[in-house]
Amino acid sequence: MIEYFGKRQGKAMNLMIASDIHGSAKYCGQLLDAYAREGADRLLLLGDILYHGPRNPRRCYDPKTVAEMLNGIKDDIVCVRGNCDSEVDGMVLDFPITAESVLLFAGDRLVYATHGHHASEDAPPPHKNGDILLTGHTHIPKCADHGDFIYMNPGSVSIPKGSSKRGYMTLTDGGFFWKTLDGEIYMQYAL
Repeated sequence: MIEYFGKRQGKAMNLMIASDIHGSAKYCGQLLDAYAREGADRLLLLGDILYHGPRNPRRCYDPKTVAEMLNGIKDDIVCVRGNCDSEVDGMVLDFPITAESVLLFAGDRLVYATHGHHASEDAPPPHKNGDILLTGHTHIPKCADHGDFIYMNPGSVSIPKGSSKRGYMTLTDGGFFWKTLDGEIYMQYAL
């Protein structure tokens, strides 16, 4: 699947990016509230949607409700598969979750979006100078310039790690913005 981020009828698109919901209905609800508040055109999910995984504690775990909530905006969602996502998950979600990666453009930069359990900050996919690697998986928000590529991670919606807060990112014509679920900007990267 290839998605292009760019202009639509003269207006720049607004993309919301989130990862690692892990079946938490409470925090999925907060994410969807933020999605409505942001007025985003699409929601890019970077995997680990329903299952909490054996290494993660259960927090408000209700994957059936999460599926119902996300299915309510199925036409707005672009999703990549995480290491905790299974074919069975795809049977209850009304949008595809099997893509390993999505390619999009932010200005003149190629953005390779994937969950992060295969391609990662330490093992990036083939890229050109200035490309962006966007992953979830670690549950830690990050923006790091590696010289020949930029690495970004929105952190986790439900199980933040490394003393981070629950949150997401937005991508607008102004750049990438890391935000808490309340909408507070705490980090940014200008394009």
